[in-house]
Amino acid sequence: MRFTVESDIGKKRSVNEDRTLLLSRGNLQLAVVADGMGGHNAGDVASTMAVEGFKQAFEQVETLDREAKKQWLAATVKRVNKEIYRYSLTHEECQGMGTTIIAALIEQQHVTICHVGDSRAYFIQANQIEQITRDHSFVNVLVETGQISEEEAKTHPQKNYIIKSLGTEATIEPDYYEVQLLPYSYLLICSDGLSNKLTPSELHSIVVEDELLQQKGQTLVRLANEYGGEDNISFILLEADREEV
Repeated sequence: MRFTVESDIGKKRSVNEDRTLLLSRGNLQLAVVADGMGGHNAGDVASTMAVEGFKQAFEQVETLDREAKKQWLAATVKRVNKEIYRYSLTHEECQGMGTTIIAALIEQQHVTICHVGDSRAYFIQANQIEQITRDHSFVNVLVETGQISEEEAKTHPQKNYIIKSLGTEATIEPDYYEVQLLPYSYLLICSDGLSNKLTPSELHSIVVEDELLQQKGQTLVRLANEYGGEDNISFILLEADREEV
């Protein structure tokens, strides 16, 4: 498994509230992207607490079978949610803070994903790109209920309104997904600073280019900034092994 990690402040923000994490223990990898909530106080505190909570938990892991992976993700995200929420209640400057989270456990070609918020995971192959996660956003509810089109959602005045985030309530119920990677396929997990600026078609065309993985990552950041760079831009791009394992 090859990877590249990017986290860029963008062109408009004074603080990078995104955090990324990529760790390995034997054949098991943990990839995390957290986007501290823009418009909330201390978003960078929330995203830092999220990745640190996952880091500390992962350092205690030995082995996990497939069912145990989901159980570990569930236990970890719920514990981290409580820690962020309790911290916000006891630190006035942090009241209301929150963060999105995408945490992916990867072992060989199998991926288990835990998701809260509007950060995204994409599965990319030579001829297609698939959005794995479902945004926990107000406009996505409108799209799914047929009240607005996907095109209208792109410019909706409440497009950045999140209906579920880590640390803003005492309890959390994430979504979980499983993906089986294929040779020459990719997993992209990213904050909305990337997915809001590049279309799925643009993401796909860059990721499958015949370039070094790090160059692809740099191109994604450059284009997101060229298209406005209004938000922080963070992602982890993983390339699956080129032979069946």
